[in-house]
Amino acid sequence: MARQRTGPTDEVKELVYQRDGGRCVRCERAYGLTIHHRVNRGMGGAREGWVNEPQNLLLVCTLCNGWFEDHPQQAYDAGWKVRRPRRPQDVEVLYGGGGVYRLAADGARSLVWVAGR
Repeated sequence: MARQRTGPTDEVKELVYQRDGGRCVRCERAYGLTIHHRVNRGMGGAREGWVNEPQNLLLVCTLCNGWFEDHPQQAYDAGWKVRRPRRPQDVEVLYGGGGVYRLAADGARSLVWVAGR
């Protein structure tokens, strides 16, 4: 029996890759990249369709993905992780270049403010 796919589609992954400029949103590395769920999918996959939509996904390197797990409070503070019941489209995300963005389901991001200004 084939394993059921529980992650984002290839089209959504490409939207996230383009939106995030092919770089890790935290450290801006351009290698060792993976798709990170801001709200965890949970065991066995997601029940909510939005879990695999662009507003819940970030392009991150594997080092930063591990850092999020080791430093959860900082990851929540920066919007790299989101606690339920909050929705990812309602939580702004800090990008490595200093911009803070709101992410949309269509793969767009909107600049909210620039850190340090």
